[in-house]
Amino acid sequence: MGKFAIKTVKTGVKFNLKAGNGEVIATSEVYTRLAACKKGIESVRRNAVVAKLEDQTVEGFQVLTNPKFEVYTDKAGEYRFRLKARNGEIIATSEGYKAKASCMNGIESVRKNAPDAPVVEENDD
Repeated sequence: MGKFAIKTVKTGVKFNLKAGNGEVIATSEVYTRLAACKKGIESVRRNAVVAKLEDQTVEGFQVLTNPKFEVYTDKAGEYRFRLKARNGEIIATSEGYKAKASCMNGIESVRKNAPDAPVVEENDD
């Protein structure tokens, strides 16, 4: 089972959603307050299951309404996803994946793990 790991960084607090094997699936922005970070986690829980999938790597893709997962390629040519809340805010982002299938698996892992993942506070990874 996955978990949300809250971590204090130099500029504030952030969370990583980790899979059962400890791999980071998605990361948040840096929040200034712990309470805001915890609200971000709740937003991921709510939105991950209902979010549509917008594949921006396909020519002529259809722009969907939020909440949604956006799949895109970064400057290095790697596949990434970001989860946007109903209000359009980005609430979680992925690492870069060499294969699109791996990126899609990451999205499925967020959908599967986020709703029931416990929240833990970690000092280091």
